[in-house]
Amino acid sequence: MVINKKKVFVLGLDSIPPELLFDKWLDQLPNIKRLISNSIYGPLKSTIPAITCPAWVSMMTSANPGRLGLYGFRNRSSYDYEGLSFANSSTIYQDTVWDILSKIGKKVVVVGVPMTYPPKPVNGCMVTCFMTPDTKCDYTYPHELKAEVESVSNGYILDVGEFRSDNKDPILKTIYDMTEKRFRLTRHFIRSKEWDFFMVVEMGTDRIHHAFWKYFDEDHPKYIPGSQYQNAILNYYKYLDEEIGDTLKLLSDDTLILVVSDHGAKKMFGGICINEWLIQNGYLKLVQYPSETTQFNKLIVDWENTMVWGEGGYYGRIFMNVKGREPKGVIAPQHYEHFRNELIRKLEDLRDENGRNINTKVFKPEDIYTECNGIPPDLIV
Repeated sequence: MVINKKKVFVLGLDSIPPELLFDKWLDQLPNIKRLISNSIYGPLKSTIPAITCPAWVSMMTSANPGRLGLYGFRNRSSYDYEGLSFANSSTIYQDTVWDILSKIGKKVVVVGVPMTYPPKPVNGCMVTCFMTPDTKCDYTYPHELKAEVESVSNGYILDVGEFRSDNKDPILKTIYDMTEKRFRLTRHFIRSKEWDFFMVVEMGTDRIHHAFWKYFDEDHPKYIPGSQYQNAILNYYKYLDEEIGDTLKLLSDDTLILVVSDHGAKKMFGGICINEWLIQNGYLKLVQYPSETTQFNKLIVDWENTMVWGEGGYYGRIFMNVKGREPKGVIAPQHYEHFRNELIRKLEDLRDENGRNINTKVFKPEDIYTECNGIPPDLIV
C-alpha cells in the first residue's frame, strides 16, 4: 500500500475499549463509523503494564518500558528504601516522534499527550498534559503560547480533580468542559498554526470510565440499576463523536488520520493488597502493624527481616531485598532466582473467597523487555 499524504493528524483517546468503540456503540457514533468504514482498524496490543505511563511514551518513541526505564508513573531511582520518584518528560531519554520530526525541520503541534510536562522545545508548539500540576505552571512551549491557550479556551482545563469520588455531577460537568475546551483549542491550532504533524490526546474518556463504569455495566459487582448515570458513558461518547466530526472537517485530503488509544477499560471484581499478602506469608515484616489502612510509605518496615515488598503503580510491583544490592538486604544473590520463582508460583495460585484461581499474571522484566534500564521491579504482577 502506498500512502501519499503530506500531513499526519493523530487523535489519542485515553482508555478506549475496542469492545465499546468497535462493537457495542459504533452505530451510534456516525463520525467514528465513517472513519472506520474507509480505513484499516483493529485492537492494538498495549504495553506491560497497560497503563497511561508508560504506554503513551512507548507509542511515541517505539521503545518498550524496559528500554525507556519507565515501569509506571513512579519508579525507583536508587536501591535504598526512600520510595519512588515521579516520571515526567525529563525522565524520557528516547526521542519521541515529534523530536525526530523537529530535528528534520518538520512543524509539529502537540496537545495533551501524557508525559509531556514539563514542556520541551519543539519545532512548533506544545500544550502539556494532565500530569501538569495546574495552569499556573508553564505548561506550553513556547512560554508565550500560554496566553493564547487561556484566551481561546476561556480557561484551559488540564484534568478532572477527584474523579474517583462519589460527587458525580461536578465530575461529569468538568469532563465535558475539559473536552470541549481541548477540542476548541485543537481546531484553533489546526486553522492557525503551520504543521506537518499534529497530535492531541483527550483524557475525558479515561476519567468517565473511572467515574461511571459501574452504572452501565450490568455485570459490575457494584452495578446500580436505574441510575441517572446509566447512560453517562454512552452520552459522552456521542458528544465526543460530534467533537471529532467537527474537527475532522477541518483536515485537508492530504492528511493521514490516526485514532489511537493506550489501553482499554473493564470492570473490577476486586483487588489484591499485595503487601498484606506478603505480610501474611512472612515475606514482609513491620515494626508495628497499623491499626487502620495505611499507605506503605507511612509504615515502619523492619528491613533487616523483610525479604519482599510491593510499592507503586496500578499493578503489583514486587521488589526483593537482596544482599549487596539493598542497604539491609536479606536474600542471598545465589538464592535470588529460586526465591523469585517461588513467588511467581504462589502469586499465580492466588484465589478468591470462593477458592477460584483469579488468573494472576506475573512477569520477570527481562523476559518481556529487550533491555531493562533504570531499576525495574523484580516482578511485575
